[in-house]
Amino acid sequence: MGAGLLAKGTSARAQESGYINNGDAAILRFLAAAELIESDLWTQYAELGGIGKNPPIEVDPTPNPPLNNYQVALSNLDGDGPQYITSNTLDEVSHAAFLNAYLESRGAERVDFDEFRTLEGSTATGSSGIKRLTNLMHLNVDTSWFVRYRSATNPDLGATFPQALTLKNVTAIPRNNYDFNGAPLQGGSLPGNEHVQAIANVAGFHFGYIEQGGSSLYAAMSQKVTDPEVLEITLGIGGDEIAHFLEWVDFAGNGVQQPVAPFKDPISGLSFPDFFNNPPLQPPSLVQPSLIFPVPCEFISPKLPHVAIIRPLTDKFAGAVATIASFTADGLFYGQNPEFLKILQTMAVEADAAVRLA
Repeated sequence: MGAGLLAKGTSARAQESGYINNGDAAILRFLAAAELIESDLWTQYAELGGIGKNPPIEVDPTPNPPLNNYQVALSNLDGDGPQYITSNTLDEVSHAAFLNAYLESRGAERVDFDEFRTLEGSTATGSSGIKRLTNLMHLNVDTSWFVRYRSATNPDLGATFPQALTLKNVTAIPRNNYDFNGAPLQGGSLPGNEHVQAIANVAGFHFGYIEQGGSSLYAAMSQKVTDPEVLEITLGIGGDEIAHFLEWVDFAGNGVQQPVAPFKDPISGLSFPDFFNNPPLQPPSLVQPSLIFPVPCEFISPKLPHVAIIRPLTDKFAGAVATIASFTADGLFYGQNPEFLKILQTMAVEADAAVRLA
């Protein structure tokens, strides 16, 4: 009986508590919006690079199904890459569904973006052909996160960071079946080809960009929450976003070291150097691929000892408005209806305006 009551405890508390204050509701609505956006982009990755079926994403029961060249290229970065993509997608879909259901359970309005699923996605074999919220084929990937987490400085205390790689107007998924083709990678030393490997490498850095943003966003929003149960939600889901991020830090780094790098895609012109032997920045530790955990950095005050943390944590860089600005600069909303961006911006302003009540 005791175990049963504990299992039902959260649901019962949510139903009994009823009213949720406007600030907490605004935070959860924005987080639900962010998770719907993440679910949309991750579903596109899973359709072409995961090991599941869509929708919903499920583990393919077929023993050792044949891989397309994109899956092969992702597997060059990590043998479990396609499974991780499928698992990450499942997580994001669950986050969006839970947040919307919780909002409804507290009498608040859920978030629904179905009317804005108007963008064309990839036509490559494996794509479901459904309309999308996000565009992964015209990205400007911010790779400064790769440097930031290897630095002892903190953006919240004024630090800025250069790009680890320049990835402008690039695609992170095969746009069509032609993108599965290309010259053998490094003369055949690895499976796959240079063109689709470049696309997979872009995806690897984009994975890290997306999940580091989620890690900081949940941490920033948690500081504003009033209701202990809402805080339980933001800390719980935020912790999962951090778990995602750490995997993709390692994943992206594998694309800029041997045996994958160095190589150049003759079709797109993208180059991926070996960061161990030809680091783009000095000191080389700023881009060292094997540094996958956050390097201790300044926090709260430069006078205090350095500590390993998630950063940034302030609204200026990690808040809701900053998140939408970053997603827009990333190219995720290329071709989207301006009304969609207006709605997102309004939701972001309301979430950032939330304050913890005494």
